[in-house]
Amino acid sequence: DIELRVKWPNDIYYSDLMKIGGVLVNSTLIETTFHILIGFGFNVNNSNPTICINDLIAKFNREEGTELKPLSADCLIARTVTVLERLIEIFQEKGPNGVLPQYYKYWVHRILCFSGKQVRLRSEDGPLAWIVGIDDYGYLQVHEEGKGVESVHPDGNSFDMLRNLIVPK
Repeated sequence: DIELRVKWPNDIYYSDLMKIGGVLVNSTLIETTFHILIGFGFNVNNSNPTICINDLIAKFNREEGTELKPLSADCLIARTVTVLERLIEIFQEKGPNGVLPQYYKYWVHRILCFSGKQVRLRSEDGPLAWIVGIDDYGYLQVHEEGKGVESVHPDGNSFDMLRNLIVPK
């Protein structure tokens, strides 16, 4: 019940307020086999300069009258790897559509259940667009009124999600 969110493409946030972790994935195709290296990091115990997972657990305990125990780094790693293994199995069985509903459930870019976060394109006073999803290649999709859905690529765009700005180059 602690409000953890995923921010595209690879950040883990508390609500939409503070980053508390991240994921990096490196993939290589050799002949017909994908080799994927997944790295992840979480702020488990360091309260400064922002917040950590154990701060969130303590806050939850105060607000809800619960007695959740703080997480140790090894327990968090074990839980994460277990969940990751299951997500990989689902992905291998069903492809992206098997895991995207759960991803979207925790997506920071969704402000309402079926409504995307609004961003500006090209400049702070540029046209409004809505973040609507992720395409089959993992790129962010935006919908600009009257122009349809377009995928935007991080290697050819500037993303400043804190200012809700996407600048195609």
